[in-house]
Amino acid sequence: MTPINLANLTPFANGGNRLCFIHPDDSRLCIKVARPGFSPAEKRSRKKFPKTLKPLRSFDDSQIEHDVLTKIQNTLGDEVLEFIPRSYGMIETDMGPGIVTNLVVDDEGKISVTLLQYLWEKGLDEPIQKSLNHFYQRWQALVIPSRDLLLHNIVVEQKHDGECHLMVIDGLGWSDMIPLAKISRRLAYKKAGRKIRNMQDRVKSLLQDKASGGSWGIHGMIDPEKRNIP
Repeated sequence: MTPINLANLTPFANGGNRLCFIHPDDSRLCIKVARPGFSPAEKRSRKKFPKTLKPLRSFDDSQIEHDVLTKIQNTLGDEVLEFIPRSYGMIETDMGPGIVTNLVVDDEGKISVTLLQYLWEKGLDEPIQKSLNHFYQRWQALVIPSRDLLLHNIVVEQKHDGECHLMVIDGLGWSDMIPLAKISRRLAYKKAGRKIRNMQDRVKSLLQDKASGGSWGIHGMIDPEKRNIP
């Protein structure tokens, strides 16, 4: 199959290790690929023995994300798709392998901004407070496994009726060496609750930084012009 051409396109978002593109053949989808210098082979080459013996796929963030999204959906059911993207698998591009997921967009047709950007620009208004309360309750109830719920890894889907909906687009899966939460729903529930409390602290901290004239950080802002879908 001919690789998808991305090199001449402009990514709508830049992460620490990956770039995010609108799928050139289907604007409802997103493709994430490694940034230049962060391919699986390049990442492995920077490791020391014996980590250099690990297979390339273990250094491929997109492959790992596909495996995690698929496992979460298969284990917990389609309910989790309320808050996490669906993976449509891996594809070859001219920038290396990439994962294809659904693209989160507002009802007006623009790419959704991150929770960090929404809070920085609009503050804790009624729609986002309502959606946060719903997210906090449902995320723990569904015991969705995640690493830290960072505000730049959550996007806000804005609706015509003024409502908001949150989707976590990165940082999923347990990070423990021995993930006990995988074998105990009670432990998983408690751990998901800790992730939510830490997220609540991050929301408060961001709003305090804004009020004091501080900085929003280095990740999480989408250029308004890049939110438009061709």
